[in-house]
Amino acid sequence: MKPTKKTITAKMPGADVPTKRKRRLKRIAQATKVSFSLEPEVRELFAAEAKKQGMELGHLMQKVLENHVLENAAPGDPLAERLQAKRAIIDHTILLAKEIDADGKFDEHFILTVMSTANKNAAFVELYNKAIGSGAEGRSARAQAPLNQQLGRLIKKAVGARGKKTEAGKVARAQVTGELISTYTLLEKAA
Repeated sequence: MKPTKKTITAKMPGADVPTKRKRRLKRIAQATKVSFSLEPEVRELFAAEAKKQGMELGHLMQKVLENHVLENAAPGDPLAERLQAKRAIIDHTILLAKEIDADGKFDEHFILTVMSTANKNAAFVELYNKAIGSGAEGRSARAQAPLNQQLGRLIKKAVGARGKKTEAGKVARAQVTGELISTYTLLEKAA
């Protein structure tokens, strides 16, 4: 896909120095990560189930924890509503990625193609804004970045792609303005 009226530039590794805002957002995102140990048999069971469902292990475990919240939430609970919206956009995005790929429209900018196509759907945009907790003040950058990263990983996995490498062996990324996402990984089909 050739982007129109958008700026796409290759991101050079180490080229941008994090601003104070970016460092703060990174600290916040890292503060929400949880690490724990599993017995090897438990990990193997979850890994097998994730593979069966076409997911990454982390995504399946996140889904299991979110299921607990959804099953125990009171009606109208804002967190449960955000989680349901997030699930709906993830499911829609994966399905859309598979459809676009089946139509032969895969290229290195595939993540942008899928997200741009999804963003044209008003119902998707409404769910996306609900999933990131967007209010009258606009989108929540704190919630938007991790969700977009997850969507990028799931799009890549859904079509059996991998991150394209630069000559230096780093993952190639692109930046775009005027889109739902601002940075994404360039893709290629796995051999």
